[in-house]
Order: sequence, then structure tokens, then C-alpha cells
Amino acid sequence: MNLKLKRTPGIYVVGFMASGKSTVGRHLAHRLGWSFFDTDEEIESAEGMTIAEIFAERGEAEFRRIETGIILQHFRWIERGRPSVLALGGGAFAEQGNRQLLADNGIAVWLDCPFPVVERRVAKTSHRPLAQDPEKFAALYEARREVYRIADIHIAIESDDPEVTVEAIVRHPKFK
Repeated sequence: MNLKLKRTPGIYVVGFMASGKSTVGRHLAHRLGWSFFDTDEEIESAEGMTIAEIFAERGEAEFRRIETGIILQHFRWIERGRPSVLALGGGAFAEQGNRQLLADNGIAVWLDCPFPVVERRVAKTSHRPLAQDPEKFAALYEARREVYRIADIHIAIESDDPEVTVEAIVRHPKFK
């Protein structure tokens, strides 16, 4: 196994909203026998509100502050030897402080989902505050891709089957 994972057994699944981070993360954690956590689910549970409600009532800056706190909490558990897969919210990896925290402490896996697939998946939901304006949504997708490229592993999403993606992750040379 990769030396980074031996030292700090954390896999951080990053990518744009609706790229499959939660689904793939759960499957990957199951395959590895590790714990799984989703930062968005953790935030909603801790705050007793949906992400959309937090954005509407408190703003994005407050949401990002809460998100970083959740990531830090899980990072500390991972650092103490609790092997975990953590699905980060779409904007979490875009925050410099979060990237610095994760840089040498596990592996970041970017799920690179094509924009038409993201659009199709997001169209089925109404709870994503940053997806309300189609032009801003497309611009955000492009802007965040530049940040996601920093991740340790790049996995192109070519199937809606999460097991296909998990297989691509575990077979990646950096995962060995």
C-alpha cells in the first residue's frame, strides 16, 4: 500500500457536485473494510439543517467554516489510526486550507465526471444551491476542475456503476 496511506490511512474523494463522491466513497470504504464519512451528511446532522438552508440563512462563508471543521475532526480521527474514506463536498477541495491539511495525509482521489453527466444528475434534484443558475453552474464546474487537478489520483468517470470507478481507483498505481 502507498506509504502516505500507511502513515495516515485516509482517502479523500473530491470532485464536482453529482460526480458520485458519496456513492463511490461508500463502495470504496466497503471494499477496503474502512469507515466512510460524507462531509455534507455530517454537516447536516451537526447543524440540524440542509446544506441549502445553511447557504440561505448563514451564507457560503459560514458553510465553508463548518465544512472545514468537520474535515479537521475526521482528519484527526484518521491520524489516530481510524482508516477512513471521506467524501468531501464539491467546494471543500477548492479551499486552500483544506488542501494543505490533506496534502501529505492520505490520498485525494478526483472523480472527474463529464459536465453533461453532472447536469443530468443535478437535474433530478432541487437541493443544490450552487446549481440554480445554469451559466454560473457551468463556470463553477470549469473553475473547480483546475483545483481538482491537484489531487493525487485522477479517475475519469465513464460509468454510472460505482464498482467500475472503485476498481479504477484500487488499480491505480498510486494506490499500490
